[in-house]
Amino acid sequence: MTEEMEVEALKHVKNEDEMSDDDADSKENESDNENREKTKVYLPGQVLEEGEELVVDKSAYRLLHQAQSGAPCLSFDILPDDLGNSRENYPLTMYIVAGTQAAQAHVNNVLVMKMLNLHGTKQRSEDSKNESSDSEDSENESSDSEDESVEYNPVMRVAPIRHQGCVNRIRCAKVREAPLAASWSELGRINVWDLREQLSVIENPGLLAAYRNKCDKEKGGGVKPLFTFKSHLSEGFALDWCPTRPGDLASGDCKGNIHIWRIGNDSPTWQIDQRPFNSHAPHSVEDLQWSPCEKDVLASCSVDKTIKIWDTRVSPNKACMLTASGAHRADINVISWSRIESQFIVSGGDDGLLCIWDLRLLGSSNAADPIAIFKHHSAPVTTVEWHPTESTVFASGGADNQIAQWDLSVEADTLEAGQNDELAKLPPQLLFIHQGQSDIKELHWHPQCPGTMISTAHSGFNIFRTISV
Repeated sequence: MTEEMEVEALKHVKNEDEMSDDDADSKENESDNENREKTKVYLPGQVLEEGEELVVDKSAYRLLHQAQSGAPCLSFDILPDDLGNSRENYPLTMYIVAGTQAAQAHVNNVLVMKMLNLHGTKQRSEDSKNESSDSEDSENESSDSEDESVEYNPVMRVAPIRHQGCVNRIRCAKVREAPLAASWSELGRINVWDLREQLSVIENPGLLAAYRNKCDKEKGGGVKPLFTFKSHLSEGFALDWCPTRPGDLASGDCKGNIHIWRIGNDSPTWQIDQRPFNSHAPHSVEDLQWSPCEKDVLASCSVDKTIKIWDTRVSPNKACMLTASGAHRADINVISWSRIESQFIVSGGDDGLLCIWDLRLLGSSNAADPIAIFKHHSAPVTTVEWHPTESTVFASGGADNQIAQWDLSVEADTLEAGQNDELAKLPPQLLFIHQGQSDIKELHWHPQCPGTMISTAHSGFNIFRTISV
C-alpha cells in the first residue's frame, strides 16, 4: 500500500473538467447539436462499430466517483456512522471496511476507510460554471481553476490491519457500542476485529500517518483479532451478523456446514456449537442472511440450487424448516432478505437468473415456484441486495460487468408508448444499468445516504447514485 492511497486513491471518472474552461465552453457551443445527433443509448451486448466508444452520461447520475485500493477488495461492508440519517446534501462522507485479495497470502489486509468530500455531479458542474463566469476577467484565472479543482477533490483515508490469507468475505456490525468486523479467510478461519482504533486514526491525518508507520515497522502494527474460529472444515464465503440480536453471527463453508455463533453475556467471546447445520452438505454454502425480524431464523443458499430456512433454536438435524428449489438451473450464489417486506427473498445464480420468493408460499403445493423470475444478466449473478427503505426496489450485479437497479412496482402498461424498440425488449421493472467496472463482486446500498450505492470489482470501487432511485 502506498502513501498516495491515503489522500489520492479516490478519483473522479474522467470528464470535461480535464480541459480548460475556455476550451470546454467553446467545444460545448460548437458541437452541442452534433453530439445530440450522434449520441445513442448503448445496451449491454451490443457490438460497437469502428470509431464508437462508450461515454458516461453524467446527467443520469446524482453522484459518481471511482476508487482504487491497491490489491482488489472483492468484499466490503458499510460501517454505520454518527453523521445522521437521510443525508442528501453534498459533499458526502462515508465509512467502509473491506478485505483485500492480493497475489501473495501474507500481504493481505483488512482496510478501514473513510471517503470524504464526495461532491454530486450536478453541484460540481453548476459551481464550476459559476466560478468560471465570475473569474473570466481575473488575472489569476488559472490559479483559481486549480484551487477549485482541489476543493472538489474527493479523499480516501485508509487504516490497514494485517490479515493472514485473502479475505473471502467481510461483514461488520455494532455490538455493545463497538464496531466489529468478521472476516472469512481463505485459510479456513474466521477472525473478529475491533475497529475502534482504526476509526479513530482515520479522523486525523497525523495520527493516521503514525499508525501506518507503526504497521510498517511491526508487520501489521501488532493488531490482533478479538476472536478466531478455526473449526470449519474448509474455507468459505457465507457470513452474516444477526440484526435483531447484536453479536450473533452465522458462518458457512464450502463443505456445506453452517455454524451459529452466540456472544457471551459479559465478554467479547463467542460460544459456537460444534455440530453444524449441514443439510446442504457436501455442497458449498454460498450465502447466509438472518431474518430482519426474527432473531432465530436464518436463510442460506447453496451450490445444490436450493434456499433453506433454518430455526436456529432447534438441534441441527431438525433445524431446516423450509426449502425452496426448482427455479435456478445452476449454483445459487447470493440471497437478500427484504428488511421492509420480510416475506420476500431475492436470489441470484450462476444461470444469470434473479428469483423473487414469497416465504408464505413455501410448504404449499407450489412451493418450488418463485413469484417472479428475471433474466437480464448474461453471466453469473454475484451480488444482490434489497433497498433499505424502498420495499419494491433492489439491485443486482454480476460477472457481465453490469449493475442493474430494479423496481417490482413497475408494470409494462405503465411505460410510455413509442419507446425505442431495443429498450422495449428489456424487463419493464429494470430501472437502470450501471457499467464501467470489470468483474463485479459486491454491492451495498448506503443505509444513511438515500439511493447511494457502493460496488466493488476487480477494477476497484464505484460510489454512485442514479436519477432512478
